[in-house]
Amino acid sequence: MEEVSHLIKKAKAHKIPFPKNYASEFLIFEKGEGVYLFDLDGKKYIDFGSGIAVNSLGHGREDLALTAYEQMKKVVHTSNLYTTEPSLVLAEKLRALGNFDAVHFGNSGTEANEAAIKYARLYSYNKKGLGNHKILAMEAGFHGRTMGALACTHNTAYKTSFEPLLTDVEFVPLNDVETLTKKLDSAFAAVIVEVIQGEGGLKMMTGEYAKALNTLCKEHDVILIADEVQTGIGRTGWPFACSLVDLEPDIMTLAKPLAAGLPLSATLIPGKINDYLKPGDHGSTFGGGPVTCAVAGQVLDIVFDPSFLADVRKAGEYLAKKLEESAKKFSFTGKILGTGLLLGLEIIQPLGYANDLLKEIITKSEENGLLILRSGKNIVRIAPPLIIEEKQIDEGIEIFTKVLESFEI
Repeated sequence: MEEVSHLIKKAKAHKIPFPKNYASEFLIFEKGEGVYLFDLDGKKYIDFGSGIAVNSLGHGREDLALTAYEQMKKVVHTSNLYTTEPSLVLAEKLRALGNFDAVHFGNSGTEANEAAIKYARLYSYNKKGLGNHKILAMEAGFHGRTMGALACTHNTAYKTSFEPLLTDVEFVPLNDVETLTKKLDSAFAAVIVEVIQGEGGLKMMTGEYAKALNTLCKEHDVILIADEVQTGIGRTGWPFACSLVDLEPDIMTLAKPLAAGLPLSATLIPGKINDYLKPGDHGSTFGGGPVTCAVAGQVLDIVFDPSFLADVRKAGEYLAKKLEESAKKFSFTGKILGTGLLLGLEIIQPLGYANDLLKEIITKSEENGLLILRSGKNIVRIAPPLIIEEKQIDEGIEIFTKVLESFEI
């Protein structure tokens, strides 16, 4: 710690040696236990953000640490020139979750989506020929920060400085079946969607729109990509958000909670794409390493237990109820959004209020020991660990309510 002591003032780091695309000040956490985190001063925080929906099984889990430790004693890395038993076991578990033939492992959500885009374009090139390569994405959607995934991300604030990006990406409004029907044709290689727009205000796809996507993608032989990076692996109380609206994707992308905080992503592909692939078409040096795969296999066993998912749904219903009870007290709060343990609260900026009210609410919550997130321009996003209990929800909502009280005009 001595070499960075000059950067640390109490439990916060200043003048950090990170790029300026991050914050200028960081809260420094030392350890975690369950749904709690502790900073360098020992202050406790209840985690309603899960590291942006990553730490779904909470913090400081000895069972997962032991799994990683036992695998690290054997072998940590082999590259994708070879494989290991944990990688094979995990791939088979994931492949069996739907009509998938193979799994490509990467390290992050944006990598999973980059792979999905490449696979979709390769399929379209081989099946329909040159020129049928367009990608259709949704307004307010977010799919990552690398150049292909960024091109499929709608918010111009994320991408203007980096243009030109991947070309021939077009956008339509989510849940507008008429516009989708007019726009989509066989010139598109893929449609990429989120069932719940994690960064886009937690807007949810309707069943009607999912049905239209299923039908139109089959009709035009367009690959349907479901981005389940934030919503997958139990976050909604079901294995995947696709099942909430009966979406039938050709490709599914997973990442955030897959290895309980270790970097791992998965792109699940069907046989009709896998049949066109040959060695060298895609790869990843670190993707699917034995340590991350061993942990991820254990995560799936825990989360996909029916009783665990039932508890997630129950906790989500309780959290929604308590959040609504709190929101009713204030003039600047609006709708409750989302489902399961991915919920949002609309913040209505009061007329004449000069500052960013949502930003101030997030900051003051942190000061009072509660970690929450933002979604879109005006939504408080709440995504606690899936293991959260009612008494911990009560604790967090009590802090949140007191914070909101301080802003009531």
